[in-house]
Amino acid sequence: MDASPRPTRRMRRMLLLVAGICAATLIGGCSSAPVAQPETSTRAVPPKAANDLQTDYETAIKNVLPSVVQIEAGDALGSGIVYDTKGHVITNAHVVGDGSSFKVTVATGEAPLSAKLVSSYPEQDLAVIKLDQASAGLKPAKFGDSSKVQVGQIVLAMGSPLGLSSSVTQGIISALGRTVTESESGGGTGATIGNMLQTSAAINPGNSGGALVNLDSEVIGIPTLAATDPALGEGAAPGIGFAIPAAMVKTVADQIIQNGRVTDSGRAALDITARTVLDDSYQPSGAAVVTVEKGGAADNAGLKPGDIITKVGSAQITTITSLAEALASDEPGEKVVVGYLRDGDARTAQVTLGEI
Repeated sequence: MDASPRPTRRMRRMLLLVAGICAATLIGGCSSAPVAQPETSTRAVPPKAANDLQTDYETAIKNVLPSVVQIEAGDALGSGIVYDTKGHVITNAHVVGDGSSFKVTVATGEAPLSAKLVSSYPEQDLAVIKLDQASAGLKPAKFGDSSKVQVGQIVLAMGSPLGLSSSVTQGIISALGRTVTESESGGGTGATIGNMLQTSAAINPGNSGGALVNLDSEVIGIPTLAATDPALGEGAAPGIGFAIPAAMVKTVADQIIQNGRVTDSGRAALDITARTVLDDSYQPSGAAVVTVEKGGAADNAGLKPGDIITKVGSAQITTITSLAEALASDEPGEKVVVGYLRDGDARTAQVTLGEI
C-alpha cells in the first residue's frame, strides 16, 4: 500500500508560511500580484430600518408642523393647534390667561393674525381662540385615538419653546394615566388633571398648547407642563413632561365651539368646597368640608360641613390637592366609598359622584 511521504519539519514551516500569506490575502485584501487600487469610499450605508424611521420622522413633521401656530398673549408666549378651517385654534388655558385678544403666527411665516377668545376651561387647562379672519392656508391637524397610545411609542413635540417657532423635539411615551396638579406660581391654572400622557420629549416654556404627535402624523396630545425638580427650585426636570390626551382635547374643544362653553366636563366631583386641615403635629391630615351643595353628591350621601375626608376609595386624603387627584380619574355617576371623621369618630359613606 502506497503512502505519501511525511512532510519534513522544513516542509511544514513552508506550508505554514504559505497558509499565513493566504490568510493575510483574505483579511487584508492583498493579492499575489499587487497593483495600485483606486481609492474607494468607506462610508457606511445606513440600514434600511434606519432610513425608514428617518422618513417617518420627516413625513410626520412635514404633515403636522403647518398646523402648529405661535400665540402671543400680552407678554406671554405659547403654542396652539389649528382645529378646523373656520379658524378655531386650541391651546392651553394658561397660555391665554386672562386675555381676550391675541396675535397668532402660522407656520407659513405670514404676518401675525389677530384672534379672539371663544372660551377658556381652566379646570382642564384648555382653551379655544378663533382667528378674526381665517387664512386660506390654514391646515387643520388630524387628531388620533389617544386610547391606543402605548408606553414606548415614539412621539414628537412641536411648538415654540422659548419663542423658537416651529421647533420639534422627540422622545417616547414614558407612562399613561398620570394625574398631575399644576402649580399656579409656575404659570399653570392650579388644575388637577387626570389621565395625562407622560413623555420624554423635551417640553419647555412656549411648548404649552402645541402638539404631541405620533409617527402616523396624528396629534395624540397637547404638551402642557414639565415636572419640576425640587432641587432646582422651579427648574424643569429633564425628560419628564405631560400632555393632555387628544380624547379630552376634542371633548372640550367640540363643546366650546358648539356651545361657547363646556357643558359636560366628564369630570367627577363631590359637590363640596373643602380646605386642608393639620393634625397636632402640624402635618396635613385631611380635607375638611366647608360647604355642601344642596342635592349634590356629598349631600345625598349624608356628608356635612365640618366632616374631615380622609379616604376616597383606596386613596388616602391628606390635602385638598390629594382629594382632587383621587377624583381626577373617576367619572360622574361612579360610586365610591368615602372615609371621613365626624367629631373624631371614623365613618364611611357610599357616594354617587357628581360632575364639575
